[in-house]
Amino acid sequence: MKVKMILPALIEAKSPFWRPIKYSLFPPLGLATLAAFLSPDDEVELVDEHVEELDTSDHPDLVVIQAYVTSARRSYMIADHYRSKGVFVAMGGLHVTSLPEEAKLHADAIFLGPGEDTFPAFLADFRRREPRLVYFSPNRSLMGVPPPRRDLIKWELYLVPNSLVVSRGCPHHCNFCYKDSFFQGGASFYTQRVDAALAEIESLPGRHLYFLDDHLLGDRHFAANLFDGMRGMNRLFQGAATVDSILEGDLIERAVEAGLRSIFIGFESIDPRNLQASNKRQNLGRDYDRVIRRLDDLGVFINGSFVFGLDSDGPDIFRRTASWAIERGITTATFHILTPYPGTALFRTLDGDGRIQSSDWDLYDTRHVVYQPKGMTADQLKAGYDLAYREFYRWGSILKASSAHSLFPNRVRHLMYAGGWKRFEPLWNAMIKFKGLISMRGVLESVLLTAQREEQEVGIRPGLKETEVTPAS
Repeated sequence: MKVKMILPALIEAKSPFWRPIKYSLFPPLGLATLAAFLSPDDEVELVDEHVEELDTSDHPDLVVIQAYVTSARRSYMIADHYRSKGVFVAMGGLHVTSLPEEAKLHADAIFLGPGEDTFPAFLADFRRREPRLVYFSPNRSLMGVPPPRRDLIKWELYLVPNSLVVSRGCPHHCNFCYKDSFFQGGASFYTQRVDAALAEIESLPGRHLYFLDDHLLGDRHFAANLFDGMRGMNRLFQGAATVDSILEGDLIERAVEAGLRSIFIGFESIDPRNLQASNKRQNLGRDYDRVIRRLDDLGVFINGSFVFGLDSDGPDIFRRTASWAIERGITTATFHILTPYPGTALFRTLDGDGRIQSSDWDLYDTRHVVYQPKGMTADQLKAGYDLAYREFYRWGSILKASSAHSLFPNRVRHLMYAGGWKRFEPLWNAMIKFKGLISMRGVLESVLLTAQREEQEVGIRPGLKETEVTPAS
């Protein structure tokens, strides 16, 4: 059987001759995992349209498409094309689960929720020529799931090919979260076996890893055993966690000892009213400054996530948020315009209030305003979002933020990382165009390595403040 698995691109990024760096970060592990369920006799091709051209002149037996909201229109175009040639098209992903009736118009079979248990069942049905239209996943487990088919991934096209996922979902339920609806009807958070995760890590070349999990510290027992198992592997890694998980116990210290050097944290808002309204309970009453100080003492970069346009936001929120992040030395910031993804509680609320202004899924990319804000106009929200990025990534702001760190080495690393990442983005984009990703990987790893070298040279142990530094023996 000939199978073609496709990750369609956002319309603006479907050409490999112009694609910003963010579209070249990680390979499509979801499709690679499903490919592992195919027979060794099957001929399979995996195409990520973000980094390569898609040839639609072929005639496979089966096309599998993963659709996100911003790639929905493109996904449907590809699906319709293959179906017009008599090819069977199966489609899954976040957007399909959110709007199954819409997806049914463009596919012969759709998958709702995670596909680890439904895709094998579909393959058995398909081989018997008895496929169903809808496959729903009520069982949630990663036990026995084979590792991704990394042999199908064109590793040279990605900045971080050594990405992996050791859990699914998140234990929290924020009302604007796109993935919350994806895991409805079953467990919303579950993990691999620790030994399986460690075996996958052992199989990856190089030193730099990126955990794509929504919440790497979400299961404390699993995470602690994972980090203990990683100690001595000589790895450097990045991941994501919540505010509350940084403050509890010594799990973050164990992560640093295992090689953590950068972490994505959803601060989302500096206004507690917004956190309450968004069901962001894991942030409520938490001391953001204590989180930042703890990570800074450990030498961990912080990529802070912030959302603009929540109902308590006014026109002053943009400068206040950017200034707050700069003054506290946040290494990098990711700003978002509040986006009511279909299938979320936020979408249902705004739609019920008549505030949804657009159903053009191409615009649901957190950079466009698709609803009527409450505390400002749509134009003010878009202009303020752009302003926050400009303010945060000015050279003056980067220099000021770097000076907020307690340790001099952290100040240097801040300048290298924040300045190199954003201020030289046009250079990175050019290197992508001219196949320079391997060199870029070396630059990224060298910056992450800086912290480890400095710990060895000056005797800084994870968790010690500047006053506690002792000379190296």
